[in-house]
Amino acid sequence: GSFGTAMQGNATLHLYPHFEPLRQIEGVTDYLTTEISTSKQKRFNLVKFIDTPGLVDGDMQYPFDVNRAILWLGDLADLIFVFFDPIGQALCKRTLNIVEELSNDHSEIMRFYLSKADEAGDESDRQRVLMQIVQELCKRPNLNRTGFEMPTIYVPNMNQKGSSCVNQIEEVCQDIEKTINQTIQNTLNSLERDCDQIATLVEEKLQKNMKTSSENLQARFRGASFGLLGVFIPFLMLTTYLISTQQKVMKDILGENILDTLGIYLGPLARGWKAIPVQYSTYILYFIFGFTLIMLLIARYVSRTKLTLSRKEKRHLSEIREFVQNTVKKKKESLYSDYLKQSVADHDL
Repeated sequence: GSFGTAMQGNATLHLYPHFEPLRQIEGVTDYLTTEISTSKQKRFNLVKFIDTPGLVDGDMQYPFDVNRAILWLGDLADLIFVFFDPIGQALCKRTLNIVEELSNDHSEIMRFYLSKADEAGDESDRQRVLMQIVQELCKRPNLNRTGFEMPTIYVPNMNQKGSSCVNQIEEVCQDIEKTINQTIQNTLNSLERDCDQIATLVEEKLQKNMKTSSENLQARFRGASFGLLGVFIPFLMLTTYLISTQQKVMKDILGENILDTLGIYLGPLARGWKAIPVQYSTYILYFIFGFTLIMLLIARYVSRTKLTLSRKEKRHLSEIREFVQNTVKKKKESLYSDYLKQSVADHDL
């Protein structure tokens, strides 16, 4: 496919903000370059290839912490390809060290290949190279795994003379496509789970708010009850006390008929006040006012309410639940179809 203009360091980080942590590795941004291909063949536009520096032994000094950069990129990648070059220093200690370190956490996504396999000589030469590489890898416990495979690959159009070497590069493409499909499916499954989780959280919040509103109503009722008792009982006590001790004054205020009626209903309580010596009348008034204060304080305490959602907030949450369940979640299949259409080459349409 054709390529667009290359972009250097800061432009690359601007295009891929998830690479921003690479700035912490001094010198890396000066050596970042991005090239964009317009090809859609083999879902190429859904793939980001990250080519890391080749490692060699000896006194070679890199302009940045290359190991740290490779390990960080390994944490980000969906697949890690390790290419062993038959004519280069494929088995250098520095390469094997970083490969082994990557394998500690990412062995399931690592793939090993003999690249430029057509330049390794005849079939016996290739087998000898493969054996040497496998022997070196098997010396490392983390790399000595069952079912070890190392396909031979090369770029066909670079082979001018033709080669009898079996090219397994198509398997690489299939592996990439399989990973793309799995990643897309995992992402869409995650979308569905997230929609369900959001809907559940919204429902829980609305249910909790309903429960809180019910508790607030009960709290207000308790507060009103204690408040009523805090006013009514002291009023009753004070009235009966005045009837029993201040009959002349009460008769002038209420009239004889009303006083007689109150005497009928409140007589027993009024007679009880008469049994208390006059010198204690001040204490009685203090008691009545103190009782009133205590009841009102209790009423205030038990009527405390918790914060609840406003009508606008409840409506907004309901709209969110409706949207994620009936709009976002239902787009799963169409999103999968749209995503795959991006990878279809024009000549396949």
